[in-house]
Amino acid sequence: MITLWHNPRCSKSRAALKLLTDAGAELTEFRYLDTPPTESDLRTLLEKLNITPFALLRKGERTARELGLNPDMPDGDLITAMAANPILIERPIAVTKDRATIGRPPENVLTLL
Repeated sequence: MITLWHNPRCSKSRAALKLLTDAGAELTEFRYLDTPPTESDLRTLLEKLNITPFALLRKGERTARELGLNPDMPDGDLITAMAANPILIERPIAVTKDRATIGRPPENVLTLL
């Protein structure tokens, strides 16, 4: 089972969803903008991705600039900001029980099959 952290407005996210669907993956969509993840959810995701919170951050988002988010901030502060403002979370993200990958490029999601 793959859970896709999905934003239907994002072309990369739509492409990842199509790739997984076309591959016949057992799939669940998680529309994280509609139902934001908790800080605990983000910590679990970061462990599966094996990346830092700053690496998960959409640095070009206006909200990131407005909040002054930067790589020198404590991880906990970045996680709190992403939980409060899920638009800051990179997308799409495909997640299994043990692993996850960011779909940039979208073909990356196929590594979880």
